[in-house]
Amino acid sequence: MKKMLMLFAGIMLLLALSACGQKSQGDVVSELNEKLGEMKGYKANAKMTLKMGTEPQVYNVEIWHKDPSFYRVNLKNEEKDQSQMILKNDDGVYVLTPALNKSFKFQSEWPENSSQAYLFESLVKDITEDKSATYKETDKHYVFETKTRYQNNKMLPYQEITINKKDLSPVSVKVMDPDKTALVLVEFSKVKFDTTFDKDSFDMKKNMTSAQLEAPVMAEVQNEGFAVKYPENIGDMSLTEEKEIKTDNDGERVVLTYEGTKSFTLVQEKAEVVQTSVSTNVNGDPVDLGYTVGAMTGNTIAWTFEGVDYMLASKDLTQEEMIEVARSVGGDPVK
Repeated sequence: MKKMLMLFAGIMLLLALSACGQKSQGDVVSELNEKLGEMKGYKANAKMTLKMGTEPQVYNVEIWHKDPSFYRVNLKNEEKDQSQMILKNDDGVYVLTPALNKSFKFQSEWPENSSQAYLFESLVKDITEDKSATYKETDKHYVFETKTRYQNNKMLPYQEITINKKDLSPVSVKVMDPDKTALVLVEFSKVKFDTTFDKDSFDMKKNMTSAQLEAPVMAEVQNEGFAVKYPENIGDMSLTEEKEIKTDNDGERVVLTYEGTKSFTLVQEKAEVVQTSVSTNVNGDPVDLGYTVGAMTGNTIAWTFEGVDYMLASKDLTQEEMIEVARSVGGDPVK
């Protein structure tokens, strides 16, 4: 009888433990997708740290999303006084650089066509689509390790996504290289689901104006010099020519030519402040370079960083290779 009671008690204990045990990966994925299906929009704040150059760069990121397809992502680097905004509304996708009064307009599938470490719905998609994703549960969090869907997937193939158990909000994202070293860290400080927005919250002109009130348009600085920057991820290619050219407005353009098994050209010149804000239509896609957002069209990538315009062109490099080269220009000048 005593043995029977002990056996019965053991079975009851196992049942009790299983009832309050950890959730399966499938359960959590289902809950995340259910949350996504019910959600009408959200606002979030995060800190994004990039460790791709010689010194880490920190950006404050403010994210707005209105279901199904309106986005406003404001990226600010307080230390370098850099500010950019990605905006998506019914008219298209815009990349705004308020300090230069510039905007580029894309007809693009962004953000659906790539991983976006600061967008909740993109993280859920990454978790759902990667059938080989790993999962663990801690006291307060669900932690997934998944593959990324970046255009330069070979450079940043993995990510660790931490989700808050309480409300399924994102806590942090570590985007990692092939050696599992975190090169991008996004830490969320505030996430508010089911937020309502004003009718013009995603209007391009309104957002450009409000951003310029926070960070006024730069004074005309075209005649000032700038420090030439050199890419670090160049494989077996080497710098074969550096040419300085005077522009029509007495500015300076620097053309770097790299050759090897493949070749590319990198052009740099001081950015001009546009007097009248007009969106430039781009037949391509916005591309995340980590420290800034560029425009990829065919075999070129163009971007602006710290008041300098860059254009990378190559008939030899794949788009993935071009992105890797462009990403590496953000560090200190290295020949």
